[in-house]
Amino acid sequence: MPDVRSAGRPPRRPRSRLARRWSVGLAASLLAGALAACGGGTEPVATIRGGDDDGLHGALLVEQYVVPDLPLTDTGGQPFSLAADTDKPLTLVFFGYTHCPDICPLTMANVASAVARLSDEQRAQLDVVVVTTDPARDDEATLRAWLDRFAPDFIGLTGPLPRITRIAEAMGVAIEKGRKLPSGGYEVDHGTPLVAVDAQDRSPVVWTQGFSPVDLAEDLAALLDHPEDFDLEQSDE
Repeated sequence: MPDVRSAGRPPRRPRSRLARRWSVGLAASLLAGALAACGGGTEPVATIRGGDDDGLHGALLVEQYVVPDLPLTDTGGQPFSLAADTDKPLTLVFFGYTHCPDICPLTMANVASAVARLSDEQRAQLDVVVVTTDPARDDEATLRAWLDRFAPDFIGLTGPLPRITRIAEAMGVAIEKGRKLPSGGYEVDHGTPLVAVDAQDRSPVVWTQGFSPVDLAEDLAALLDHPEDFDLEQSDE
């Protein structure tokens, strides 16, 4: 599998999948309808900056989300905050659950494939975090076993559902309990964007459902190798 090396910029090309000029008001009005019971849905995003020539397939945000410093628990049983404990140049955050039949495993497979295309140096600057939207069923062991299907170094987080919901909403992701299933189980309706978090706990970029591993790898290489081109905040260290 070819690496996306740091020697040159990924080629610029226009994006065809993302809405480019949504207002904040429209994004807010659509948020309630953006949920997907892991079966589909359209993701609204905040106002997008840049244009078709910004070199990214994802959406650069004008009004970036601020990650709240609220404690969750990782799959090793240790406290973990998406603000305090994400100090790498870039962290990818996804909200999903292990009983999801389609979107969540497909998204994680695409993320794992994209990360595998990066160079070792690029991968060392990146973390991937999955926060369960179904903590009642996703205990630490269950979430760890599910993530290991994609990559053993992906970080899994769980915690009280009200706290998870509060964090998700601050990052533009809605979560609701969905319909009951004939089997006796239930679905979890949740937004499905992949959110990038920088070293200063702000989200510069989001990718909507359906991104390809190749496109994501190109974006990650550009963001990691040329953060100054996208006004990314760097670590103080």
